[in-house]
Amino acid sequence: MKILKSIVYMVLLAVLATTSLQAAIAESIESPVVFLEKTSNQVLKILRDEHDLLQSDPDRVYKIVDEYILPHLDDVTMAKLALGKNWNNATNEQKLAFVDEFRNLLVRTYSKSLLEFKDQEIKYFPVALEEDSQKTSVKAEVIQPGGPAIPLSYRMRIKNNAWKVYDITIDGVSLVTSYRGTFTQEVRKSGIDGLLKYMRDKSRKVEA
Repeated sequence: MKILKSIVYMVLLAVLATTSLQAAIAESIESPVVFLEKTSNQVLKILRDEHDLLQSDPDRVYKIVDEYILPHLDDVTMAKLALGKNWNNATNEQKLAFVDEFRNLLVRTYSKSLLEFKDQEIKYFPVALEEDSQKTSVKAEVIQPGGPAIPLSYRMRIKNNAWKVYDITIDGVSLVTSYRGTFTQEVRKSGIDGLLKYMRDKSRKVEA
């Protein structure tokens, strides 16, 4: 009986310790809205300060995306969603290659879009989170001088004790799912390897 009580006591201690650790981690995780505001403000400031330089040297914007945006993306989840049901049909080697190529495509697409930013602002709206929330959606809008606001929505999840973005909806269109139809068509036409070649070609064209 004493042994049983000891085991129960140890289990309770373990549960309490785990709960305390989870609570401490949750408290240390930055709010998704604060994180997005801080990151976008950093990027927008650089784009304004280096606007003329970036226009003459567009490749420089790749470094901005690499340093300030890519670390905050859950590129594996984005890749899985973009490839859809074909993800399960790919080999491990093809999956790794697809994540790399999708990341490259995102870098070039992001970079091209960022070069068009100058006087825009991004306004983020508060979000109510449950105590143990692992996923959320943050709504925002791009404020354009002399033009209509463009609605945004960031789908986010906690990964490695930090909020990561795994999809962005721009004016009602999902960034991830907008690729899925094309990717599915390419897989039907020439398989996963054919899709990878298509993506490499696409990245080169966007870069050019």
